[in-house]
Amino acid sequence: MYCDKDNVNTLTALLIAHGVRHAVVCPGSRNAPIVHNLDVCPEIQCYPITDERSAAFYALGLCQATEEPVVVCVTSGTALLNTLPAVAEAMYQHLPLVVVSADRPKQWIGQLTGQTMPQPGALTCFVKRTVDLPEPHNDEEHWYCNRLVNEALIAATQPCQGPVHINVPITEPLYSFNTRELPSERMIAFNSLLAAHDGGKEACVSANAITAVAHDLLQQLAKAERPLIVIGQMKPSDLAKGRIPALTDKHYVVWNEALSGEDGTTALEEMLAMAGGNKDFLPNFILYIGDTLVSKRAKQLLRQAQDAICWEVNADGTVHDPMMNLHGIVQARPDDVLAAITTEGPREWFDRWETLRWKAEDHRRSFVPRYSNLLAVQLLEERLSHTAEGYALHYANSTSVRLGCLYAREHVYCNRGINGIEGSLSTAAGFSLATDDPVYCVIGDLSFFYDQNALWNTNLRQNLRILLLNNSGGEIFAKFDGLRQSPARSMVMGVHATTAEGICRENDIMYCHAHNEEELYNLLGALVSPKAERPMLLEVFTNAEDDLRAYQEYFNTLL
Repeated sequence: MYCDKDNVNTLTALLIAHGVRHAVVCPGSRNAPIVHNLDVCPEIQCYPITDERSAAFYALGLCQATEEPVVVCVTSGTALLNTLPAVAEAMYQHLPLVVVSADRPKQWIGQLTGQTMPQPGALTCFVKRTVDLPEPHNDEEHWYCNRLVNEALIAATQPCQGPVHINVPITEPLYSFNTRELPSERMIAFNSLLAAHDGGKEACVSANAITAVAHDLLQQLAKAERPLIVIGQMKPSDLAKGRIPALTDKHYVVWNEALSGEDGTTALEEMLAMAGGNKDFLPNFILYIGDTLVSKRAKQLLRQAQDAICWEVNADGTVHDPMMNLHGIVQARPDDVLAAITTEGPREWFDRWETLRWKAEDHRRSFVPRYSNLLAVQLLEERLSHTAEGYALHYANSTSVRLGCLYAREHVYCNRGINGIEGSLSTAAGFSLATDDPVYCVIGDLSFFYDQNALWNTNLRQNLRILLLNNSGGEIFAKFDGLRQSPARSMVMGVHATTAEGICRENDIMYCHAHNEEELYNLLGALVSPKAERPMLLEVFTNAEDDLRAYQEYFNTLL
């Protein structure tokens, strides 16, 4: 019988799954549920050692002899600190020492209670990963607990091995051992090119090495009835030109946005709006590469596919699990793995999505927005599509980048890693210093005025062009019906009556403004002109409610 602590049972099951076969255990009351579980596991051999410092070195010796991960389990309080000398040695020897510490509940830390101290982070300088497990009370907390244990054990055992710290808060009672079996826990597999091929992080690796390390992924992809390849934000150089068309030529459904490494819009948001909650559009296999997606609809649909097999490919082996259903990671260059896909995708599934894409593209071509920030972006992108010269395009966060994802026909730069509104203008201005091509920054009013000091310096060049979408506040908040009932709505939206004219005059930036469709159309010609002798800003004044209606009309007329 095992203990009745969810986090301890999850930990125990995953220690076994990740190959832990030896544990050095120290006495204590708080860690008793963990010690009990380790002792009754037939897969794990336990070795009792009273002195924690010595116990950690015993575990270090077992790591050296077995070249496998070994647990040292200690109770709460200063017991953890006594493992530090061995942990430091394990770091420099690259040994997978797994320190498991029991802890008091967080609410009692610093409350004059015995054997309590801040344990998470106590070994931070000397471990590859520290995790502090929750005591789960619902499915999401259980998923989080599972993910944290997987992350720690992957960090310990991946090719560049090292010590990790898993802290386990345990609430009383401590001595209930009434669970018959350990739970069936999801183990996140980890396959590394570093292990399969010497020098795996070099620019060029053999196709055989890629196929070997991604064998399981490629086999499951080939057998899937509804496979989906998702490409999040990437640098333009991360994917070979033509990689995505090559995949679609093989009849694979690919989701990517303008922030992905491939040029061109893919109508992702429109396709998802048409698919709605139809289960016929749920994948049963997901390959995720790249970083974040802008589309909230995409994230929601991916999380509905709980029966899908999910793999991620990234070069650093990091665990990302936005679908809450990750099965495995391949540590390799994503483009190399995509190039290794030689099989054909299922035609019926592909055609299902292609039908939506054709409808979305027809709609984009035929839809004429009312005067709004949507129209401004549409017209800018049309002008740029007829421009022979090279250029770079930056979109600020919030509404701006969402509009860009609808109309952009080229790669879009965006500070989407954290998704803050600060710094978008400064980033575009910095980019413009390293190129002679025009650099366009499409930005909303709050983002612009927050970052106006980007223009307060002597570095600006004439190739910087700014399209400022000014609707006197944060339009993205206008869509929330519940907020309409609040007297603080205008404060939440950041309502203002500021313009950029004075800022431009003070910083020698060419300024023009549009208040209607005719002015907008005429002035966009000046914005994209290659003959500008100074940085230029076009401020487009719109109404937030009209902007919201235009965006809603775009999607409401899709069906």
